[in-house]
Amino acid sequence: MGVVTPLLFVGLGGVAGALARHLLGERVDARTGDTLAVNVLGSLALGAVLAAPVGEGAALALGTGFCGAFTTFSTFAFETVRLFETGERRRALASAAVNLGGALAAVWVGSTVAAAVW
Repeated sequence: MGVVTPLLFVGLGGVAGALARHLLGERVDARTGDTLAVNVLGSLALGAVLAAPVGEGAALALGTGFCGAFTTFSTFAFETVRLFETGERRRALASAAVNLGGALAAVWVGSTVAAAVW
């Protein structure tokens, strides 16, 4: 695989992931969990991609590109700090616990299911 081909796989996956994230964000209210939804769903997908016997190109497009653009650790961090700074400290801690726990559990579920199927 040359240099351009991996960039193309990551770029195409990234475009699809960013568009999917935008579409999901339009359907899930920000106050009720659009960041949580993309992080948990993206973690589920990443777990499945990494456990499935996909080729290098598919792993780059789906894992690095799609999941990388679909999920958002920076928004999660910003929202958690913002909640804490505005006095919603219990909500900030709950959000952190649910996001991190949900994402870790989703990776485990995705990889377990993919390993069982393939």
